[in-house]
Amino acid sequence: MSKLFFIIFIVLEVAQVVLTFTKAREKAVWLKTRAIVRLVETLALIGIVEIPSTHLKWRFTVCMIILFVRLLIAGIMWLAGRKKAVGTKSKAGAVVSCVLSVILIAVTLAPAFIFTNYNGLPTTGEFGVKSASAILVDESRTDTFENDGSYREVPIYFFYPDTESGSYPLVVFSHGAFGYYQSNFSTYEELASNGYVVAALDHPHHAFFTTDTQGKTVTVDQKFINDAMNINNEGITEEQIYETTQEWMKLRIDDENFVLDTIEEAKKSGTLGTAWHTEQADDVTFVLNMTDIEKIGLMGHSLGGATSTAVGRERDDIDAVIDLDGTMLSERKSLADGKYQYYEEPYPVPILDFTKQKDYNDREQYKIDNGYAYVNEDVIKNAKDGRTVIFSKVGHMDFTDLPLISPTLAAMLDNGKAEVDNAEFMTLVNSIVLNWFDYYLKGEGTLDIQANY
Repeated sequence: MSKLFFIIFIVLEVAQVVLTFTKAREKAVWLKTRAIVRLVETLALIGIVEIPSTHLKWRFTVCMIILFVRLLIAGIMWLAGRKKAVGTKSKAGAVVSCVLSVILIAVTLAPAFIFTNYNGLPTTGEFGVKSASAILVDESRTDTFENDGSYREVPIYFFYPDTESGSYPLVVFSHGAFGYYQSNFSTYEELASNGYVVAALDHPHHAFFTTDTQGKTVTVDQKFINDAMNINNEGITEEQIYETTQEWMKLRIDDENFVLDTIEEAKKSGTLGTAWHTEQADDVTFVLNMTDIEKIGLMGHSLGGATSTAVGRERDDIDAVIDLDGTMLSERKSLADGKYQYYEEPYPVPILDFTKQKDYNDREQYKIDNGYAYVNEDVIKNAKDGRTVIFSKVGHMDFTDLPLISPTLAAMLDNGKAEVDNAEFMTLVNSIVLNWFDYYLKGEGTLDIQANY
C-alpha cells in the first residue's frame, strides 16, 4: 500500500508541474491547483489507511496529518491570495515545490517501505498467547553507559499461555548485538502456545533500542557498534578481541542472572519487589504464578546465544540451553601465548548449537590452523548432551524473525545470502527449539533432531 500511495502522490505532484508548464502558470490558478492536489492526496491516503490489511497504520496516519496540514495551508493561501496573486508561477519554483514534496512524503513513509506487515507465524500449540512487560531495576549495579550514576535497568517481556490454570517451564531469551527483544517473536509465540512462559529481555545499549523507567528511548551505544563492527578487522590483536568480548559478556551475563534471580525471588515470595517497574502488575503477577522455576531453559541469538551458554554453565537451576549461531565467548576462560584456554569441566547441561554450513566448515579450518578445536566444538564434545545442528543456504540473521519483519534491514546486517524461504526456515527452527525444550524441560517425546538440514 505504501508503494501505491507513493505512486499516486508522485503522479499528482508531477501533473501539477506539467500544468504549471502549460495551462496553469498564473499564480492564482497555481494556488488553486495545489489546494486541489493536496485534497486528492489526503483523500487517497485516508482511503488506504482504512483498508484492513494496511500495515504501520500509525506511520500512514502521521503522513496523513502532514498532508492535512499542507492541505490547510494550501487552501488558506489560495483563498487569501486568489485575488491578490498576480503574474505567473516560475517553472523552477514549481519543480522545487514538487521535489520537496516528494522528499517529505518519502521520508515519512520510509518505515512503511522498509518493514513488512509481519505478525508472526502460525503456532502449533493448543493455547492462545498473551504478553506482559516490566522493567527490572538492579540497585546493585550502576549503568556504565550513563553519566548520572543511575542503576542498571533491564526490560523483560513475557509471552505466556492464555489459560487460567497450569504450571509451565520458563525459557529466557537474550537477543544478539543491535537486536531487541522481539528478534525471535515467532519462537516465543510457538513456545507459549505449547505451554511455556518465555521471558525475552533487552540489554540496554546493546539493544537497537529500548525504553527505560522514565519512558526515554535508549538506543544502541555508538562505541559498542564500532567495536562490534571492527572486532575482526586486520590490526586487531587476539588480546584486544578477548578483552573486548569479555567486557560484553560480563554486562550481559549480569543482566541475565539478575533477571533469573528476580523472577525466582518474586515467584517464591508471591510479590513483586522494589526491582519491578510495570503498569501491568496484575498480569505480571499472574504469569509469575504460572511459571515453573524448577524447569528453566535458556536460549539466545548470536551474542545472546553466547550469554545463555555462559549462564547455563554457572547456574545449577538451568536444565537446557540453545545457542542460535553464536560463538560461545565465555567458554574461553583465558588467553595465553596466543591460544585460548577452555574449561576442562564438561558443560553441565544439555546444549544445542545451531550453526551455518559455511561456519561449520570454518571450524574445521580453525582446528587445522590453531591445533585445537573451535570453542563451540569443544563445548559440544564435552557437554552432558551436546549437539550441533548445521543449516545450509542460510545467513546469520535467518535464525531470527528480522528477514520476515524487514528484508531490507536483514540484508544490510547479514553478509550471508540466504537461499531459503524465511517463513519456512523459522518454522523449522522453532520446531527444533520446541522439540529440545519439550524433551529436557517437560520430559516429553523423543529428540527428533538431524545433524544437517
